[in-house]
Amino acid sequence: MEAAVPEPGVVLVDGPWRHRDVSANGTRLHVAELGEGPLVLLLHGFPQFWWGWRHQLTGIAAAGYRVVAADLRGYGASDKPPRGYDAFTLSDDVAGLVRALGERDAVIVGHDWGGLAGWTTAALCPRLVRGLVVLSMPHPLRTRHEMLADLRGQGVAGRHLITFQLPWRPERLLVADDAAYVGEVLRAWGGPGYPDAETEARYREAIRIPGVAHSSLEYHRWVFRSLFRPDGARFATALRRSVAAPTLQLHGRLDRFMLPSTAQGSGRYVSGRYEWKLLDGVGHFLPEEAPDVVTNEILSWLTQ
Repeated sequence: MEAAVPEPGVVLVDGPWRHRDVSANGTRLHVAELGEGPLVLLLHGFPQFWWGWRHQLTGIAAAGYRVVAADLRGYGASDKPPRGYDAFTLSDDVAGLVRALGERDAVIVGHDWGGLAGWTTAALCPRLVRGLVVLSMPHPLRTRHEMLADLRGQGVAGRHLITFQLPWRPERLLVADDAAYVGEVLRAWGGPGYPDAETEARYREAIRIPGVAHSSLEYHRWVFRSLFRPDGARFATALRRSVAAPTLQLHGRLDRFMLPSTAQGSGRYVSGRYEWKLLDGVGHFLPEEAPDVVTNEILSWLTQ
């Protein structure tokens, strides 16, 4: 017998942070907030929610920053509208969130889909991005190129994108057997020992919140289908604008979803100060697999 369908409130995990809702770009986004000082905005990826940043929330806030970890639209305790899962809207969500938080700019720290949001926002809203940190996500134009140029490498690594294009079947796959597939994804993309039991349980529960499975898949559907549509061409043109913000890119050497060879070379799209670091012994989920290393790398970069 499967467990009861969870409510969005299950993601409101207790801690030193404060939970609240923020209206941004016409959407209600849930955030966890801690600290005072310059704004650092943390954006998660698939199949997670804000809690993936719990270690960085406390570590960066303790160093004198206002740190906000958001649930992307469609995830966690944020709204789950029927549309708006394209990169342009995601960037507008980020820009709206920064303004709704009362700030003129922010350091954007994004992992996976949050990294795509960071790359896009830095290109489209450069004045809003004081600095950019991207984890486990190549520049979108690098990903596009390598998916086609390296079919046996990045093409195979990202093959789930094809599966996710089917209607409704992927949604059922994500939530079946108490979201067992989510556990498979975490183990397949993560490094040795990841995830622990609590981490797997929380993400399996969160994906079963009504609407989350569908919303999370809509991001994947847009990024693939847009390759063949005018909005995809417009996105590629927009992303050719170089990123002027100082940028730090962190990647796991054992990442089996976004290959290091795909991520390397993203610096060609950055005109500002750029640093690339490949972390040994870890896979795709850097904020949790190497929490202290990631926190220290971000803090060291912030003080340069």
